[in-house]
Amino acid sequence: MNNFKAGFVSIIGLPNVGKSTLLNALMGTKLSIVTPKAQTTRHRLRAILTTDEYQIVFSDTPGIIEKPGYKLHDAMNEYIRQALSDADIFILVTEAAMDPQKAHFPEKLSTTKRPVIHILNKIDVLSQEEVMLKLDAWKAILPAAMHIPVSAVNKFNVESVLANILLNLPEHEAFFPGDDLSDRNLRFFVSEIIRESLFMQYQQEVPYCCEIQVDEFTEKENITVIKTTVFVGRDSQKSIIIGENGKAIKRLGITSRKQIEEFLGTRVYLEINVKVSDDWRSNAEQIKRFGY
Repeated sequence: MNNFKAGFVSIIGLPNVGKSTLLNALMGTKLSIVTPKAQTTRHRLRAILTTDEYQIVFSDTPGIIEKPGYKLHDAMNEYIRQALSDADIFILVTEAAMDPQKAHFPEKLSTTKRPVIHILNKIDVLSQEEVMLKLDAWKAILPAAMHIPVSAVNKFNVESVLANILLNLPEHEAFFPGDDLSDRNLRFFVSEIIRESLFMQYQQEVPYCCEIQVDEFTEKENITVIKTTVFVGRDSQKSIIIGENGKAIKRLGITSRKQIEEFLGTRVYLEINVKVSDDWRSNAEQIKRFGY
């Protein structure tokens, strides 16, 4: 295919800067879960955008954890190290409230010869003058980068990000079939939808202590049967997830099922069980079992 472009683009940034919202805006569909809470993204998700002229393979990485508290955090930071090693283009996402002089980001982005696109996200909370001052500060820190102001949630200036990616994308044949949207399977997206619902429904530390495992995914003629387990670290967390007389987990099931049905485009029977896996976030074997 003459002049076809294809390459890998890694999206990197601190927690809660809107990386996943930007990815979804670039893809034109929701693939990565989004919540107002930091560290929502745990896995490295590859999202594949293909047209007749190009294929962009985005990597949405977890937010950089400066002081890991669990082995899980080490595994999440490892995804970032991997993303820094195999990309053709890097996107660094920062947000408007961040002080450029105190922002933490991988040193490689200052030294790499590969293209770096810096996205100043959430500019809708700043005046135009404030945006320009922030951009000037970032230009001094990353003089070789392209700097683009964006409001991903409002899809403002997202087309400029895509245009700059295409300017730097190498000529190459496609890496994935044209109808693939991700390298992840449906079980992964089901587990992520449930995890997103957990973050939205439960408070404080509880969602961070949860991991989802899809035990059964059976596509029948008129319905898809999905059975899952929510693993928590302590008995007290299990009680919170279930709630009084099972009301909380019933609400979780209803919310998750509706979103899964919308994602799959079919009726869904969803079963959610809860089990305790003692302090799993600090257990290397358990972390590996959960796919990190």
